[in-house]
Amino acid sequence: MADHSGHRARLRREFLTRPESFPDHKVLELLLFYVQPRKDTNPLAHELMEHFGSLQGVLDAPPEALEQVKGVGERSSALFLAIKELGRRYQAQRASVENIVSSTADAADLLRPYFYGARNEMVYLLCMDGKGKALACPKISEGNVNTAQVVSRHVVEKALTNNAVLAVLAHNHVSGLALPSAEDCATTLYLRDLLEKVGVKLLDHLVFVDDDMVSLRDSGYL
Repeated sequence: MADHSGHRARLRREFLTRPESFPDHKVLELLLFYVQPRKDTNPLAHELMEHFGSLQGVLDAPPEALEQVKGVGERSSALFLAIKELGRRYQAQRASVENIVSSTADAADLLRPYFYGARNEMVYLLCMDGKGKALACPKISEGNVNTAQVVSRHVVEKALTNNAVLAVLAHNHVSGLALPSAEDCATTLYLRDLLEKVGVKLLDHLVFVDDDMVSLRDSGYL
């Protein structure tokens, strides 16, 4: 059996020296070191990239799809899922709910981590006090790849439970553009009026797609 320890040591040193410019397939190769200690993981890294199209595709793939690739077992698929979950939690903790929301950009920074790596459409409500301090960001609903049902009663309940005075609604589009649909606009106006009746002002509705975001307020819909 070949001794890969020298190659692995060199790859680790290379990664530590220039992590930002490290090629995607080498990142996968490096990760696989830790679950396949006695194998050359370079061919499997290339196979994963080819099969799923990109590093994002690999990390977005469910475990059952990953394990259909020869050489990927439960330990490898669990590692990739853990990496993705760590990324989501890291972003969420960096965007601490202790922040004051004073602009669309502030709201987007707080809400974006909740959609990190999402495969389904989800709806969240950012709840704030009268000074714009973020109090909580509960999930309202989660749907399939095409839709998430916004339940009006849940929106009001979450706003009141978290003592919200101000709120920002947010959801993601899993595929396509971050442009709000006619249904998005109608739902926003309906929820704005509904929340106003219980003393909560809906400031905005943000629509996320990957690294893109559209604000209904800034776009003139709200």
